[in-house]
Amino acid sequence: MPISASVDKAKDREAVAYVDGQPYVGREYIGAAPKPGTAAYGTNVAGEGGPQAYLVMQPPGSVTRPHFHQTNQFQVFVGGSGKVGKLRTDPVTVQYAGADTPYGPIVAEDDGIHYFTLRQQWDSGAKYLPAQRDQLRKGQQRQVVGVAGETLPAGEAVDAAIGSEDLFPAEADGLLARVLRLPPNAVVELPDAGDGGGQYHVVLSGTLVRDGEALDPMSLEFAFPDEGAVTVQAGPEGLALLLARFPRAP
Repeated sequence: MPISASVDKAKDREAVAYVDGQPYVGREYIGAAPKPGTAAYGTNVAGEGGPQAYLVMQPPGSVTRPHFHQTNQFQVFVGGSGKVGKLRTDPVTVQYAGADTPYGPIVAEDDGIHYFTLRQQWDSGAKYLPAQRDQLRKGQQRQVVGVAGETLPAGEAVDAAIGSEDLFPAEADGLLARVLRLPPNAVVELPDAGDGGGQYHVVLSGTLVRDGEALDPMSLEFAFPDEGAVTVQAGPEGLALLLARFPRAP
């Protein structure tokens, strides 16, 4: 059964952390988020436990310095506006960055910028460049970006036929980002989590019904590879869902 995390429960796990003197608001969804400003932040090698999922609300006008992580991750930009490097990140933009792939800076515009960070495994936090360049393992960098062609504001109903849009199509090792749009109460079987290294399901609009509970927009799930092909059910408003699947381990 996938791990489910509702937006309401995540709001109860909201905290402010200061990054370079800037107040970032974070919400923990699955696992423990890194804690900027603590001695362990960005120091430990990734891979101990997981998954790890949290929402970052970066304040207006702020800049997150270029950095990398030691585990694979998706970033899903769901609110505000800004850039990652030269790339605009208006909602809904999905960036996959493999382990040891530098990216940034993340620059927030006047309305701030909000993004999910979704990982298979726990990570201790950003390793900033150039200061921590000696920890960067070269030769396996990988970055893929996709933008949804049609987005739906939170709470807006989905009333069309079942449809899907690949933000980046499935690759040989299973990497995939896809938006599915389901009409009210529809039930569909998702792509197999075992074809990759597990996958997240992010509710963009409408509701996802899991075990009788309605997961509202900005809720999410994680399915481990051994979950296989997971079934999802749309609520009475329909459902717009992002599926973000990690590549298999080499």
